[in-house]
Amino acid sequence: MTETQQQPTPELQALNRLVGTWKVGGGAEGTVRYEWMPGRFFLLQHVELTQFGEPVTGMEVIGNLRPFGEPTGPDVASRYYDSVGNTFDYVYELAGDTLTIWAGAKGSPAYYRGTFDAAGTTVTGEWVYPGGGGYASTMTRI
Repeated sequence: MTETQQQPTPELQALNRLVGTWKVGGGAEGTVRYEWMPGRFFLLQHVELTQFGEPVTGMEVIGNLRPFGEPTGPDVASRYYDSVGNTFDYVYELAGDTLTIWAGAKGSPAYYRGTFDAAGTTVTGEWVYPGGGGYASTMTRI
């Protein structure tokens, strides 16, 4: 395919349900906003949260990897960058109304799993960490 024939994958396009601004509650509180980068090959998440009593501002770029000269990768991957110097890698999957975000690689023991309500205005779930920990998290569209 030429560059002009390349299309965003259906797996990435499914994340269109996240576009907009959401109020986050639970173990981290604040707002997140999702928007498409022009071309719709990458979904950008803007993060303004308070977690463990500390404010965190961040940005995440979500899309299929396509290194120079290689085919588009199968997973919807992301890298998150924040105001305290962290970079985290994730893999997103939306199957039906269930959103799973794995920390690191798909199938990781650290993940978020949440479910969209029927109206698509609330996602309720939790972060699960190996060895315990994690926290409930709910996003409500505003």
